[in-house]
Amino acid sequence: MQTPSREAKLAAWQAAEHAIRGKLAAPGTLSLAQVSELQPQEFFERIGNGELPCPPFGDLIDFIPLEWEPGRFVFQGTPDARHYNPLGSVHGGYAATLLDSCMGCAIHTRLKPGQGYTTTDLRISYVRALSGNVGPIRAEGRIVHLGRSTALAEGRLYDVDDRLYAVGSTTCLILSLPS
Repeated sequence: MQTPSREAKLAAWQAAEHAIRGKLAAPGTLSLAQVSELQPQEFFERIGNGELPCPPFGDLIDFIPLEWEPGRFVFQGTPDARHYNPLGSVHGGYAATLLDSCMGCAIHTRLKPGQGYTTTDLRISYVRALSGNVGPIRAEGRIVHLGRSTALAEGRLYDVDDRLYAVGSTTCLILSLPS
């Protein structure tokens, strides 16, 4: 099987982002009670289909949910000058935000209705600097362990050429949501 060219892979990434962006609803929030009633897969499917509001923070930072399945979640975004620090590269908080989001959402995909989570520990290791010339990047999170009260996940931030920019891991506390 032949590996797709960089141009073909970039076009596929851009098309996938365009398709999802075309479906997303305006930013907004739900109450914890509303979220707690939904199965995680239903929650993410309804966001992805535009039936539920897209979280406002993704709009602010300009990244979107792209793929999700039990135990795995992928966001995509394209860093640009809005995300720069005073040194002329993308602020490390941008990478940390994408990694925190993909790892937390990976955990969310495996929770039961009525459960939520919060990050208790976030560790990020930066491999190389991001710039506006990188193009689209993906943050992919995967569950390492899901227990009754805590969960662990790891994530990676990479570009269309599979160059690694940062890796992360998180510990999340599993909570009972108010109904």
